[in-house]
Amino acid sequence: MMATSSIFASFNIKDSKTAEAFVAALEASANDPKRTPEAPTPHVMTDKKQILEFFSKGLKKTDE
Repeated sequence: MMATSSIFASFNIKDSKTAEAFVAALEASANDPKRTPEAPTPHVMTDKKQILEFFSKGLKKTDE
């Protein structure tokens, strides 16, 4: 089962108090998410010259 399946749930909101509490919870979650990354994001090289330099360094080391 995919991780996104948990977002599909049935909610029975029958009165305005429950509706207001639900909306408040959604707003609080959007404004202050508790999730923090577990690891730093990797550096992504997009510059063509940087990529060529990176691979040329690797080739020089293996050619020796």
